[in-house]
Amino acid sequence: MSDLATKTTLDPIMLLGEIAEIGGDGPRGAWVAQQLQAQGLESRTDELGNVWAGSGPTLLVAHIDTVLTPTVLRREKNRWYGPAVGDNSSGVAVLMALAGELVALGCTVAFSVGEEGLGNLRGARHLVKHLQPQQMIGVDGYLPGIVSRSAGSHRMRARFLGPGGHAWGDREAPSPVPALGQALAQMYALERPSHTSLNVGKLWGGEAINAIPQEVGFELDLRALEAPVLAQKTAQVLEILMEAARRFNVRLEFEVLGERPAGSTATPAMLEAARKAFMEVGLEAQFTAGSTDASAGVEAGIPAITLSVYRGGGAHTPEEWVEPESLRQGVLALRSFVWQLLQT
Repeated sequence: MSDLATKTTLDPIMLLGEIAEIGGDGPRGAWVAQQLQAQGLESRTDELGNVWAGSGPTLLVAHIDTVLTPTVLRREKNRWYGPAVGDNSSGVAVLMALAGELVALGCTVAFSVGEEGLGNLRGARHLVKHLQPQQMIGVDGYLPGIVSRSAGSHRMRARFLGPGGHAWGDREAPSPVPALGQALAQMYALERPSHTSLNVGKLWGGEAINAIPQEVGFELDLRALEAPVLAQKTAQVLEILMEAARRFNVRLEFEVLGERPAGSTATPAMLEAARKAFMEVGLEAQFTAGSTDASAGVEAGIPAITLSVYRGGGAHTPEEWVEPESLRQGVLALRSFVWQLLQT
């Protein structure tokens, strides 16, 4: 690694100070393209908004989309605060700092859209399909985490619908509210092993306090490490929903919003390179499961893993924070990992 370690990179802290205050996939993608071109790289942008450079078989991806819209950072001595300053502005800054080196080594560096929320990995899936890499590395998350296993997820929307009416005059009409209440209670009462999760992240319904709602609904995120377990939990939820609709004489509408794969394709060489890379920067690697852009690689059956590159907290909140100096540690770890992986 000696030759690569002596190369000059861009300052990830400087890059973070810029990208972390830019909102929207379009403006963020334009910034990425400009930065790649400033490094003498040919940047390309697809119809979804993904931006990339290079054409090598190893694909590194950091997502540019955010949950909350970035704002002006609050910069304190050892911490910077602001929505999306970590997830994933810091990942973008670290990958951008190494972009020139990595492309020179024969890698492809990409900045994806559609990783967060209901994006359903559309950016990463599109990159994998059209670039056809031989291996994939996500750049995302808190040091010293390494996502070596993809947590599968099913995201869905359910609506209970009734005729509605006046709270007094139509008091005998069926209401979708108790169907919703029963469904929520029974879903949360399902047995959930430690490697599964169930979260209703959004609820809605009703028009006025004295009107029987015509519609109530929710959006649900189910996750599990094993595909059969995820399928079982999804089937149990559907049974609960249908029974609630039957019991309270209302109509059920159900929609799948997204699916992410469960499983692992990380190779022993990847795991060992990640462990050594983190050890070189004084960290003990923590191998975890999660849902990242690398899940698109798992789905395609190619070796895939995600490395974290910064320290912080409060992800997906207005008070998200990072330790900016940690990005330099992330640069060293990512560089070492890629170098080792390319030597195997």
